Amino acid sequence: MSKEKQFVTEITPQGEDFSRWYIDVIKKAELMDYSPVRGCIVFRPEGYEIWENIQRDLDRRFKETGHRNAYFPLFIPESFFQKEKEHVEGFNPELPWVTEAAGEVLEERLAVRPTSETMVGHMYAKWIQSYRDLPVLINQWANVVRWEKRTLPFLRTSEFLWQEGHTAHENEAEARQETMQMLEVYRAFVEDFLAIPVVTGQKTPSEKFAGAVETFSIEAMMKDGRAVQAGTSHYMGTNFAVAFDIKYLDRENTLRYAHTTSWGASTRLIGALIMVHGDDRGLALPPKVAPTQVMMIPIGPAKLRDQVIARVDELHAELKAAGIRVRVDDRADVSPGWKFNEYEMRGIPLRLELGPRDMENGQVVLVSRISGEKRVVAQAELAAEVTKMLEEIQQAMFDKASAFREENSYSVDTLDQMKAFMEEKRGFTEAGWCGSEACEQQVKQETGATSRNIPFKPAAHKTNCLVCGESAKHTVIFARAY
Repeated sequence: MSKEKQFVTEITPQGEDFSRWYIDVIKKAELMDYSPVRGCIVFRPEGYEIWENIQRDLDRRFKETGHRNAYFPLFIPESFFQKEKEHVEGFNPELPWVTEAAGEVLEERLAVRPTSETMVGHMYAKWIQSYRDLPVLINQWANVVRWEKRTLPFLRTSEFLWQEGHTAHENEAEARQETMQMLEVYRAFVEDFLAIPVVTGQKTPSEKFAGAVETFSIEAMMKDGRAVQAGTSHYMGTNFAVAFDIKYLDRENTLRYAHTTSWGASTRLIGALIMVHGDDRGLALPPKVAPTQVMMIPIGPAKLRDQVIARVDELHAELKAAGIRVRVDDRADVSPGWKFNEYEMRGIPLRLELGPRDMENGQVVLVSRISGEKRVVAQAELAAEVTKMLEEIQQAMFDKASAFREENSYSVDTLDQMKAFMEEKRGFTEAGWCGSEACEQQVKQETGATSRNIPFKPAAHKTNCLVCGESAKHTVIFARAY
């Protein structure tokens, strides 16, 4: 079998088996590989560079809002978790414990970090003494461990990478403003940078973060209709301040508890990116996050190869100088057709072709990964034309994902309607909810859907609960989720 046929293999169609399609794509595009430890993955360079681009842009946004980075320990004493009852109950099933080190049993078990509120709370109690020490605006880039029973690469793994922001404030108003500011940072980032439309809203009490007063989220729809929680922001009130004794002297010299927040996004954004934009040809990466934005492929007979490659190298330098992430595949032992398929599968937004005839005419051919459009442009205007086309692709990907979400979002009035919808279709349902946890749980039991959030801007305000028929307190988005 030829090298081309061995390498460019079939990907399971999305319509046949979406989960299989997902695994095929991430393995074939070399984003990750399985590690020997259950539920853990190895990020290969193609996948890790996506995370680096996410990290770089999010970090910039955090710093623009006054936050600074720090780092807290991976190991957390068991006693810390006992201080905030709801928090430990929420995380205890997923906690791995270190019980022995250097051949000796530890006096106190150490949890491997599932999240850092307890460690941060302990340190903030030492650092904060006066209102002059507030606000504290800290973010951490780290790995965390949650021993998941069911795992899926990027979306749910036993160890994953993320950032977690932890802030402390003088009063509720400032802490709530921070909570909503960071939710908006996430919304803007995911929509503008990843081209993924999201529903912004508040989690129901049963779905909020363990230990939070209120949790807010952005929810994205995958191509199989399932939801991914793409980012969360939590108002903690004084829960952790009381638990960890985070007190300060206010402006009237009175001792008060600080109000805290936390907020986070993780490498599950990579999984969402793949599931929102990918197709039966493989990955489709928005230009802003793509490690390689343009792949240059020289074309033509061997006798003219050196001339073509020399011009490709010159144009490559021009594009690189313009800040475009560009690579060249000038291998002679692989056909242009194989390369076209390969880089489409890898999701590179734009392909540039240059052959002898293009050189004579002072032009190149640009091909969009998303639309397949071929555009002939002058070499003299290449950087400007490439930049323009990348911007168009970015917007087109957001518009396409938005249209898909709209086409797969439905309004229901009763639980029977929702059950019928879930059996026949995919996507998000908007329904009224009375506020009762029993009604919320009945939806989950009978449909497999969970409340995603109470959207700030619902399509319509529902008047009756879909389960009990009583007056609705909220309009809620329900969906099956990863």
